[in-house]
Amino acid sequence: MSKQILGIDWGTSNRRAYLIDQSGACLAEHEDSQGMLAVGGRDKFGASLAGVLEAMPLPADVPVIMSGMVGSASGWQEVNYLDASVPLEQLPQHLAAVTDPAWAGRAHIVPGYVYRNGASADVMRGEETQLLGAVALGHRDGWIVLPGTHSKWVLLRDGVIQSFATYMTGELYAMLSKGGTLAAMMEGDSADAEGFTLGLNQAARNEPLSNSLFRVRAGVVSRSAPAAQAAATISGLLIGAEFAAAARAAEGQGIAVIGSPALAARYGVAARHVGLKCTVLDPHQVYCTAVSQFLKA
Repeated sequence: MSKQILGIDWGTSNRRAYLIDQSGACLAEHEDSQGMLAVGGRDKFGASLAGVLEAMPLPADVPVIMSGMVGSASGWQEVNYLDASVPLEQLPQHLAAVTDPAWAGRAHIVPGYVYRNGASADVMRGEETQLLGAVALGHRDGWIVLPGTHSKWVLLRDGVIQSFATYMTGELYAMLSKGGTLAAMMEGDSADAEGFTLGLNQAARNEPLSNSLFRVRAGVVSRSAPAAQAAATISGLLIGAEFAAAARAAEGQGIAVIGSPALAARYGVAARHVGLKCTVLDPHQVYCTAVSQFLKA
């Protein structure tokens, strides 16, 4: 049995690979822009994975665990979602073997989760691996927030997902910055503290988001607000709207955020703004710890 494992977080736009040992230590890592969209089709994933192995110093027989969009309908092969009632610690027992003959027995895909509440449903792919790492690090209960393109608010009870909700916060920001009437004024510093707080304050008033966003434009064109703060104000509005919808359930409990330092810091500011205690977990440590769980299984 190998004492090392290669974990690949295969997203829509980017791909990150980590060679992990049984202790969760990262021995080597590789990052590139060969996300799902860049691979160029289902039949190209095998060659793309081979490229990762060639770029890293790896043992010949190291097993490969992949999470994220690689298991989506547009990925290498579609892997069914697990029901949210399946404990995160059981993820290693539910891996899907890659059917490509060149990788049979060596490469596996981590399934995502689906949460159903009556007629509605929510899904995740990739975040479940980070959640497994958080559980392994002792965060078995309470709210875990995973900010990003599609931010997740997940409630755990003894390592089992009780519920989760997705917010398209990052995607909306990206769309607004690439096209439409707000794009031209979103070239400033999105981390500007004063502008970000202004957006949080506006979001806290629970006014219609579309109207609040337009008033950012109105403030700039009427010279009532500096254009340099527009990007940060819009970021504050979108993140603030997410907190306005989700944070009430976490009152008295606080949240643990798994995200890049810059984004986690922004969510920490938003949490304090609404009176929530916020703990930040290192995403690198969380992911590497999660991958080591698959090696131990």
